[in-house]
Amino acid sequence: MKQYTAVFVLGLILLSNGCASESVNDEAMLKAEVDSILQSQVDMGMIPGAVIMIKKDNRVICRKAYGYALKYDYNHNLPARPERMTVNHLFDLASLTKAVGTTTSIMLLADRGLIKPEDPVCKYIEAFNTPEKKDITIRHLLTHTAGLYEWYPLYYRASSREECYRLIGELPLAFPVGEKRRYSDLGFVLLGEIIEIVSGLPLEQFMNENIFQPLGMKHTSYNPLENKTFRKIAATSAGNPYERRMVHDPTLGFTFKEIDPDQWNGWRTYLLRGEVNDGNTWYANGGISGAAGLFSTADDLQKLVDMLISRGMAGSKEFISAATIESFLTMDEFRNGLGWMMDPANSFMKNAPEGSFGHTGFTGTSIAVVPHDKLSVILLINRQNTGLSEEGEYYNVSPVRLQIFNAVSKYH
Repeated sequence: MKQYTAVFVLGLILLSNGCASESVNDEAMLKAEVDSILQSQVDMGMIPGAVIMIKKDNRVICRKAYGYALKYDYNHNLPARPERMTVNHLFDLASLTKAVGTTTSIMLLADRGLIKPEDPVCKYIEAFNTPEKKDITIRHLLTHTAGLYEWYPLYYRASSREECYRLIGELPLAFPVGEKRRYSDLGFVLLGEIIEIVSGLPLEQFMNENIFQPLGMKHTSYNPLENKTFRKIAATSAGNPYERRMVHDPTLGFTFKEIDPDQWNGWRTYLLRGEVNDGNTWYANGGISGAAGLFSTADDLQKLVDMLISRGMAGSKEFISAATIESFLTMDEFRNGLGWMMDPANSFMKNAPEGSFGHTGFTGTSIAVVPHDKLSVILLINRQNTGLSEEGEYYNVSPVRLQIFNAVSKYH
């Protein structure tokens, strides 16, 4: 009997070792593939640099930096010593601000019973108490279905947060409320206003005290140049050439009869590093808005992602209730969640498993999460430092994001 027992135990050990070996091999192959994808992009000069963070269960599978945090100066010249990228560099999150900061803030306020997604916006903002806008809800803003302009150069007519809020309230709708999903920065600027009204705090203070400090996100903030400890920040664009094109080039689809493109000329003429790239946030909102402006690191973003994967738990403490997390991360009729993208047709996480969510940022940042597998991919690329192409576009990193996501999916 003992002989058979020993054989059985030995078989289990061998089987276990085989599985462990297979897992180790898979991780090694994944790291090699990720290395190949990102290093080749750097070597070909397509991107200046990147930071990748891949986590499965409670294990960090890959945490690595590639290329340069600053490769080109304002005139697109190579400095004598381009600055190498590190995993500790801060990135301009761009629209990841919408998910990381603004959506999480709305989650917290909803979890505390201070607001509801179905609340009409006019409950908080009087300018929306009109026949055209009275039916717009917080849910509409979170899901980009409020009918607001997709984009508007607010800085042509506003120079402060208060003026921006008032201007958005005055603008007509571009689409009927709830009819279709049209991604809009303006909706998230308004969500920032609602957060301030409900909490009684400036947006940046609310986020810092209620999200970043409790989660230990010590390197996440607006206007990082004001914090002298933030020494490593990845460079983004040389001024705002693409946004200037959005105002001046009607072929991009943005025309506003009340705006003369030449009536304002406050464009920055230096390399942006630690100043938010987004023009509306910088020129008209002092670097702080619900649509853009946050800077962060891969490590800090992982802390927020871990909380979401854990259904609201931050370590042993409940940060947000599981019920609130679930309500925000349930796919709607437009195949997205509240504040997070969930449509498996999205180019950066195409064909992701049901329940997956993520978001991207114009500067080259992205987060992709597969809760079912407790898997996440944070990819930060400072694509704008390469400059515009001859066609006036920044390099499209969506195929790179998808390559990484597919590689992760293949081995996990």
